[in-house]
Amino acid sequence: MLRSRIFPTLLIRDGGLIKTQKFANEKYVGDPINAIKIFNEKEVDELALFDIDATRFGKPPDLKLLEKIATESRMPLCYGGGVRDAETAAKIVSIGYEKISISHAAIKRPNLIEEMASRIGRQSVVVTLDVRKTNFFGKYALYSQNATLKHSINPLQFAQECVRLGAGEIIINSIDREGTRQGFDTDIIRYFRPSIECPFSIIGGARSITDIEQLVAEFSPIGIGVGTIFVMKGKYRAVLISYDRPFNV
Repeated sequence: MLRSRIFPTLLIRDGGLIKTQKFANEKYVGDPINAIKIFNEKEVDELALFDIDATRFGKPPDLKLLEKIATESRMPLCYGGGVRDAETAAKIVSIGYEKISISHAAIKRPNLIEEMASRIGRQSVVVTLDVRKTNFFGKYALYSQNATLKHSINPLQFAQECVRLGAGEIIINSIDREGTRQGFDTDIIRYFRPSIECPFSIIGGARSITDIEQLVAEFSPIGIGVGTIFVMKGKYRAVLISYDRPFNV
């Protein structure tokens, strides 16, 4: 039986960790290896790392950094950023990553999902979709490249197509809640999840551990990616990497 998963999400830029709000208001939060050591001690379920500039600026994944992280880590790892072919995905899996996330590359060339599933296994293929509500009637738009590029395709239909092609997990990232600590957008979950026939995760908006527990109580099993509350504290966004496990997960 599937259970809910709580996984810290870390954003990488130029080899360091940053945190953003709605993909802006960037703040440096430290060295990734130090964060890995802390999360090891906290025995987190899983860790997701996204190089937010790799795809946007056409950079390949930093394999040396990823290998250092994998060597240090004692938890399952998911990586996204700059993966444009199945060969690169296989290399990252070979150095210790369980999952590979793609976003813009999947939108640009959906058959990449099928190629990756064939090479590394469906369970290792994650498609992360950045979405935002465009009107009061519940219509959503799909974005990529750090929410700078809007696409005309229907995000729900595209998510379903990703599953058909071989995605083993769909992550929906709420652009308007990212890094805001304003609460999860449960409307997004209700809109997407019933029509997606694979493990489903949400990122964006966590305010507290209680907030996470309430989401699990309503939607379990669900994956919940959490950034800000695990790397910052207080209204001044002081850097403090931590992990408090929800009691009911």
